[in-house]
Amino acid sequence: MASNGTNSGDGGVATVPRDAAVDLSHDELRRMFETMLLARSLDERMWLLNRAGRAPFVISCQGHEAAQVGVGFALDPAKDWIVPYYRDLALALHFGYTARDAMLGLLSRAEEPSSGGRQMPGHYGSRSRHIVTASSPVGTQIAQAPGIALAAKIRGEDTVVVTSIGEGGTAQGDFHEGLNWASIYKLGVIFLVQNNHYAISVPMEKEMAVKTVAERAPAYGMAGVTVDGSDAVEVYLRAKEAVERGRRGDGPTLFEAVVDRLTPHSSDDDDRFYRSREEVQSYRERDPIVVTANRLREMGALNDEQEAQIRERIKAQVNDATDYAENAPL
Repeated sequence: MASNGTNSGDGGVATVPRDAAVDLSHDELRRMFETMLLARSLDERMWLLNRAGRAPFVISCQGHEAAQVGVGFALDPAKDWIVPYYRDLALALHFGYTARDAMLGLLSRAEEPSSGGRQMPGHYGSRSRHIVTASSPVGTQIAQAPGIALAAKIRGEDTVVVTSIGEGGTAQGDFHEGLNWASIYKLGVIFLVQNNHYAISVPMEKEMAVKTVAERAPAYGMAGVTVDGSDAVEVYLRAKEAVERGRRGDGPTLFEAVVDRLTPHSSDDDDRFYRSREEVQSYRERDPIVVTANRLREMGALNDEQEAQIRERIKAQVNDATDYAENAPL
């Protein structure tokens, strides 16, 4: 794995000391948790709508929320850009996407900001919010992100671009092209690989011969890090280093967040054919909602009353978004 002090050194998951300085206020930490919980609650509602026959397709972010929000909070949405992939609901919410926007997209409504309801769910896009919509072919966004960063560099801006992909998508040629280009020109790009162990049904050991995706970073001459993607605070601390590196002009980072996909690949997938119920149940022990809430409690940033208030606000938002989208024009 890469040097620069950002990796674990042995192919394992890097960890941040529990007493590491966190420059986020308690209010900001609670907002981080609230964004995660909103993404989870929207996702759960989407599954219910799908199973009730009221929504055609869902591709879930459950288990990925901490990785996305941790990286998002290290960015400046006023000047940075994201080129997300289909699971990046929590990251899109951090960049200004709303619960109503998400539901409008799910139900193909005309007001939906990404495409006027014409694109599949999960294709988040909004020029004003610095969200570049992805194409459906897997991995194409990885080659596009360095182009945005290069334009910013030519203009003399210190913009950082984050683009996401699952570990299965790293087998695409676009992945090599994107990393190679960003490294040659020392562009401020963070390649966020959300490693959930399965390329739909294919386990990671059948996808690649290396133990971690970040081990590939030295071959491109860039920094690489593998981090526990269940703890938003830990992800944030590591992502902040990558963002600072990009702003300084020191080049891109291959940033691997190890997560667990708590749902099937999509609403059209039956994961009972390729992973046991015991395996899926074991992932609940690393549920990022629970892990991050516990971390915030340790830091004194969250208590039972505050969490209850957050959950009430989110319940109201999700109900409002559902009602609004179901009554909006197709």
